[in-house]
Amino acid sequence: MSAGKVLVVEDELPIRKLISFNLQRSNYEVLEAGEGKSALQLVKNEEPSIVILDLMLPDMDGFEICSRLREDYPNLPIIILSARGQDMDKIMGLELGADDYIVKPFNPLELVARVRTILRRTANSSNSNKQEKMKLGPYILETKTQRFYKSGKLLKLTAREFQLIKLFFEKINEPLTRDELLDDIWGVDYFGDPKTVDVHIRRLREKIEDDPSHPAYLKTIWGYGYCFGETGTE
Repeated sequence: MSAGKVLVVEDELPIRKLISFNLQRSNYEVLEAGEGKSALQLVKNEEPSIVILDLMLPDMDGFEICSRLREDYPNLPIIILSARGQDMDKIMGLELGADDYIVKPFNPLELVARVRTILRRTANSSNSNKQEKMKLGPYILETKTQRFYKSGKLLKLTAREFQLIKLFFEKINEPLTRDELLDDIWGVDYFGDPKTVDVHIRRLREKIEDDPSHPAYLKTIWGYGYCFGETGTE
């Protein structure tokens, strides 16, 4: 039985084959694309479990592909794999909705481990239905359908954003450190950039808060981490 279907979007054939080989050894079904347009078509036709996306493709900018995938498939996990290792590139990729960002050169076994971790966390989130509906203020979170509403309006969250808000709902008014968020959402074996927590929190605030720069619910506990609820310190 396949561990999942992975789409590898990489224009350099040797790198693409290296990634595919290591994924197949770990029992993943692999789809391959060497350019952006075929990648978008494969996502539509084949419905992969996760996408590994290079940024520098011959026909489309990888950031544009990431943005389009996130808009059309909000629950589809995306790992950006790129030689562009500047902090601004990483932040932009995460801002556009990537779940992880890996810089080339990379360890293929590390990449497979990150794929496994993300898919495991996504599956655990989908299967966790201890309480089907949770409410706080104007918000309603439905765990069974993985939907999140504000004042009756359905908000489009990524899988990672939904995992975050679900954790905050489970720990209302409880301050959480960045390390705790990393361990709970990204997994204790995550060894990527810890800045991803702050980027995802900022994106989540932009979607759920009336004034993201002065959040009423998802607040920063300076020098500690974050807290979600009707109490706390900005």
